[in-house]
Amino acid sequence: MAGRFGAIGCLVVIAAVVMGAAADTHTVGDGLGWAVPPGGPIAYSVWADKQTFEVGDTLVFNWTGTHDVARVSTKAEFDNCTANSVIGTILTTSPANVTLDTNVTHYFICTIESHCYLGQKVEITFGNSASPLAAGAFSVVLFALAVSLMSHM
Repeated sequence: MAGRFGAIGCLVVIAAVVMGAAADTHTVGDGLGWAVPPGGPIAYSVWADKQTFEVGDTLVFNWTGTHDVARVSTKAEFDNCTANSVIGTILTTSPANVTLDTNVTHYFICTIESHCYLGQKVEITFGNSASPLAAGAFSVVLFALAVSLMSHM
């Protein structure tokens, strides 16, 4: 009997870890896409505030017309719409996919003409709470302990 509980516990642990590790895909701006927003930069700020970003997630920048996506390295570059220190390459083909590879703030701007000044920029921040994977792993450990205790009763 204890062997069956142990095997079931291991399967539950493996399933929880695999499910917790799934990355999400975020379409930047949702229906607006990657464009000069009609209301200025607030559109992308509101969009980003409604998202939960984790390392491994993918941002998808969709656009029509002439745009690009540049990840700039500093808040000052983001605020001033300058691309002096681009991280990686400037993406010029839509859809442009970017994987969030670190849990630091990411700054993205469009470098075409005055698009950034008109609001075509987005700041991606990560929450201060534990990641779902870490929280899920902790829950799995607690569950495994409970199963182990029940199997010895």
